[in-house]
Amino acid sequence: MSTNGVRVIQAVIFDLDGTLVETEELKALSYARGARELRPTLSEAEVVEAFKDYVGRSRHEVATALLGRFGLEEAAAAHMAEFGVKAPWQAYVQVRLRVYEKLLADRDLVEAQRYPHNIALLHEIRRLGYPTGLATMSHLGQAQRVLGILGLGDDFDVVATRDEVEHGKPDPEIDLLVARELGVEPGQCLIFEDSPAGAVAGLAAGMEVIAVTTDLTRQKFSDTDLLDRCTVVDDPRDLPAAVRRVISNYSETPKGQTPGRAEKESK
Repeated sequence: MSTNGVRVIQAVIFDLDGTLVETEELKALSYARGARELRPTLSEAEVVEAFKDYVGRSRHEVATALLGRFGLEEAAAAHMAEFGVKAPWQAYVQVRLRVYEKLLADRDLVEAQRYPHNIALLHEIRRLGYPTGLATMSHLGQAQRVLGILGLGDDFDVVATRDEVEHGKPDPEIDLLVARELGVEPGQCLIFEDSPAGAVAGLAAGMEVIAVTTDLTRQKFSDTDLLDRCTVVDDPRDLPAAVRRVISNYSETPKGQTPGRAEKESK
């Protein structure tokens, strides 16, 4: 797992929302507009600000928290019959999903949210021959659509979504699933995340974590002890240097790989 105290990384895992593409901002907007459908007097900006506390969490957790925070349970319950659901939070999710699906249907909007530096890092890691996985709390259909728009549909050896696990982040279940399917030990994985929940999940899985903060998550990292427990990068242009600090063999071919393999496959 390590050599002279340096962890030997054999595979790299990426989060999607907020890491490769800023769809977390679109999710925040969808929750805010959904909340305003339930109560038109609400401030959209206020709901977006509240969403920052729950970035990276499951739909259930986010919806339940926002309903309680803004006293929207009764308004959401009025939509339960419309959607054939059994709980107010489920009705709220359906309301905001209508908004979110419209946002995702705008290819130019999604394309404009891409993180070029992080995507360039993904391509470089692929070029070097590292197996790559995706561990996202998005559901399969949404993840596939975003990956398709970004042209990343073939850039992962393993893709795991919220549909495949019982517990969402910060539980490490999805990260452990990806490591298992990649055929490597969790301690041999480096994972890139953007949210405290994602970073906590990676650490709980025993992985090396690099967190690339966004406007939605930067302050939340400062409010936790995660700055001392993982590598936190505020500027994605600093990512390559951060990776080199974390794994000394970043510029080398992973153990067990044939030199030149990645270059040949990319031709």
